[in-house]
Amino acid sequence: MATSAVSFGALVTLEELVPSSSQFTQGASLRVTGKLQEYDIETAIASIVEGNASLKIDTQHLKVNLRIGSLYQFIGELLIDPSNQAILRARVGRNVDGMDLNLYHQSLQLLRDFQAEQMNSTTS
Repeated sequence: MATSAVSFGALVTLEELVPSSSQFTQGASLRVTGKLQEYDIETAIASIVEGNASLKIDTQHLKVNLRIGSLYQFIGELLIDPSNQAILRARVGRNVDGMDLNLYHQSLQLLRDFQAEQMNSTTS
């Protein structure tokens, strides 16, 4: 019996998710966090923001109550249209209102530093 592995969703900030980024690829599995700015219940399309960046989220497969102004984290696959507009097709979504975003960004940077250090030590 064949099984398909579900990717974990690489941690990425919205400000890092630009067309020149290595994460900005069709079908990339990503985990993003941002404040819910808009939500259209008819299309199930949400928009989250972080700093000066924003991202549209397709929430049609989620069963989560979304509140404008709340902080959410989504895991899903990135879809990019021909005009380079991205939307994340979410498979997981959760409210993270209690999260300290500054501390989250610091821990993300520490994780990346550690991973880079580990990569350097295995190649030397």
